Amino acid sequence: MPSPRAVWIDPASPDRLVLRESPQPVARPEEALVRVRAFSLNRGELRRAWGATAPAPIGWDLAGVVEKAAADGRGPTAGARVVGLLPDGAWSELVAVPSRSLAEIPDGVSDSQAATLPAAGLTALHVLRRGGAGIGRKVLVTGASGGAGEFAVALAHHGGAQVVAQLRRAEQAAAARAAGADEIVVGVDEKALASQAPYDVVAESVGGATLAAALALLAPGGTCVSFGISGAPDATFDVSRFYRTGRASLYGFFLFRELELEPAGRGLATLLELIVQGVLQPRITVEAPWTRIASTARDLYERRLSGKVVVRVE
Repeated sequence: MPSPRAVWIDPASPDRLVLRESPQPVARPEEALVRVRAFSLNRGELRRAWGATAPAPIGWDLAGVVEKAAADGRGPTAGARVVGLLPDGAWSELVAVPSRSLAEIPDGVSDSQAATLPAAGLTALHVLRRGGAGIGRKVLVTGASGGAGEFAVALAHHGGAQVVAQLRRAEQAAAARAAGADEIVVGVDEKALASQAPYDVVAESVGGATLAAALALLAPGGTCVSFGISGAPDATFDVSRFYRTGRASLYGFFLFRELELEPAGRGLATLLELIVQGVLQPRITVEAPWTRIASTARDLYERRLSGKVVVRVE
């Protein structure tokens, strides 16, 4: 049997991401073997790729077909279309995936649509749950033009919240409003965000000055959930202003830690059903064959693309 090909980080290559042969995956009893058809790109993966100093496999999101069901009898059966999440190495022709991290793709949902969900969709779902983004709450979503940001806008709107989308550029407003934003703020500092403050919940993925502003603009009892640093990893904020707000909190969110409490497959099934219902409509801006992984990934990493980028395994 030929070795499966996979995308690897190669620091010695000017492309950073290359296709190469990988070892055959060996499934544990609780894992299914999945033949991957598509996957989506996330900026977190790409930051790691551009900062790596040694070769390594890469990838979180995958959608494909179960080639061999898990030996313990749990999870999807052979031949089922599935979407799943791995902590690494998902961008491969053949992968072993724990059954608890898989969900069957229903009819009417394409492989590409499903492939957008794992990292970005699960992040949005769990961030809003942690923040308590319910009916009538004012929710600020920073980085709302990104994959997780757009899902967060749509999910918060569906949940009955008043949604404010923070964007870097005014031309991104149409997509944010289409996703469900009630109001738009453009800019990354407190002056920009203050026009719609205070906020009951902030889904914060930018970091730096935006995180500092979000903490200053919380309503009493409000929660800021920090899940990314697309702008800057360091933030300086006025501590006295933060604690004088009263009952305000800052929650550090890391998806794979959250999934220790609830299996990825459960949240993925929820998100898939929301696509069937028309609540979620993933905005796929580019679909490309994986022979173009290097240029496609660079375009996303350097912000020439927004929304979700899907790569087809061919």
